Amino acid sequence: MNPRRPPVPTDTTLGELRAAGWRSRTVKEELRATLLERVRSGQPFMPGILGYDDTVLPQLENAILAGQDVILLGERGQAKSRIARGLVGLLDPWLPYVAGTELHDDPFHPVSPLARSIVEAEGDATPIAWWAAADRFSEKLATPDISIADLIGEVDPVKVAEGRYLSDELTIHYGLLPRTHRGIFSLNELPDLAERIQVGLLNVMEERDVQVRGYRVRLELDLFVIASANPEDYTSRGRIITPLKDRFGAQIRTHYPEEASTEIAIMEAESTGFDDGDEGASVPVQVPGFMKEVVAELSQLARRSSEVSQRSGVSVRVTIANHETLAAAALKRAVRLGEPAAAPRISDLPAVVASTAGKIELETLGDETREDRVVEKLVARAVVNVFNRHFALSELLPLIERFEESGLEAEVGELVPSRAHGELAASVPELRAAIARLDAGESPAGVASAAEFVLEGLHLNRRLNKERRGGRVRYAR
Repeated sequence: MNPRRPPVPTDTTLGELRAAGWRSRTVKEELRATLLERVRSGQPFMPGILGYDDTVLPQLENAILAGQDVILLGERGQAKSRIARGLVGLLDPWLPYVAGTELHDDPFHPVSPLARSIVEAEGDATPIAWWAAADRFSEKLATPDISIADLIGEVDPVKVAEGRYLSDELTIHYGLLPRTHRGIFSLNELPDLAERIQVGLLNVMEERDVQVRGYRVRLELDLFVIASANPEDYTSRGRIITPLKDRFGAQIRTHYPEEASTEIAIMEAESTGFDDGDEGASVPVQVPGFMKEVVAELSQLARRSSEVSQRSGVSVRVTIANHETLAAAALKRAVRLGEPAAAPRISDLPAVVASTAGKIELETLGDETREDRVVEKLVARAVVNVFNRHFALSELLPLIERFEESGLEAEVGELVPSRAHGELAASVPELRAAIARLDAGESPAGVASAAEFVLEGLHLNRRLNKERRGGRVRYAR
């Protein structure tokens, strides 16, 4: 049994810990050793982080192996915070510390005055407690109102009133950084930290000591520091002081998913699921693959659009929220119409305006409806792009000719029951053949979704006309 990883933490003493062969390691040594074990055994470095296997994660591995503090540069919604939290998985499950100490002092190398006095007085009988890996991670969102007291510490007036001198280290109420001693400290949106507070971090980042109220308190803090920032704030606006930039050993650029398949995988993994009990289970929601592609394509197009601000970015949260919104719209219709299953349709896409508009910023300000129009335009482009990846218009000529020669009219839409779409497909073999090429399944809801996708694709390619009538849509030549 490895004495560093007891299966169940139990109370022990310093002497018993020493006899068991336990040895001290810094946080960076701990992260490095666990990472090397994973590399050696072929285990994934950070399970659940998708799309970064060839870009971000190799750079982060190098930084950890080199013992460097890290800053992640990226727009919102690029998993920066998730990466920081994921580093907890590289920590030992349990870490021994001097029981009763605020800074979870290393029994062999105590840094706080309280821990040193306990070890000196108790010796091998010093009581040892265990600190769980999940508790060794501290996270702080940088805001302009953060003070030195919040991060580093402040003199406690109560302790002074009890008779201690101001120069006595025991008068200090420690801030978040000292309390994360022997752990991982994550500072989000670093440029929002006031410059005078950034100066206070310099000693912590390099010398690993802290200063409170003008006198130096020597605390040899053991920390792994990971920060995040928006590239615009970090590189262009000069909101981070140069000496602090220099303290970070590695600067790693994150990015949005480069492929639609990665975006879809993230969307599927992160979308909110509900356990509705017997009633909800009776109306399952199936999102066909082509509708997932439309949702992912919408985000990808927004990230390339000249009308959308690329400085603030288009978060993957947009994709996740749109996926959830489409599923909700489909479920609502199925319940309202009394259908046994639900599947999002093209006629549900207007619902994503609400879940998209609030998450993007436009390059120019216009009237109140401009944001809606931009989203609607992007949705239409997403649909036609996905449609053209699935079909060539030449393959659908028999269906187009059917509309032209027989004067066929197809009525579909949000309020039309799925069985009506099924009857339409059954009566038009050419439409049924096109539907069969999609992964819509055999359920009426899936057939309805595929039918609307084919008809809308032909309309956007200017092969069919489209007329809206309330909650119904009519396609014809």
